[in-house]
Amino acid sequence: MIDYCIYLYLQRNNLFEEIMENSCEVKPKPKTVKEFFTSWYFWKPFIAVVIGGIAGFLYYHFVGCASGTCAITSNPYKSTIMGGLLGFFVVSSPCSKGKC
Repeated sequence: MIDYCIYLYLQRNNLFEEIMENSCEVKPKPKTVKEFFTSWYFWKPFIAVVIGGIAGFLYYHFVGCASGTCAITSNPYKSTIMGGLLGFFVVSSPCSKGKC
């Protein structure tokens, strides 16, 4: 109900078009391979996966499970992969793009 009231206020005062023109900028996706590898579409998730993988390995090394009964932290490969996945999901989540 509140969102609808805000929408009506903006529409009555002709502010809605001005806000939409300024806030709805669409960045074009890279068209060539060179543009892709030099853009943030590639580097942002790549850096997140690398940092997450390093964090996962450090978690295994310093906290890990010595008895071998822990599913993720008993194996350095599993903890590195899980850290990389966690880093990827944090960067590519809708909340990181402001769509929460």
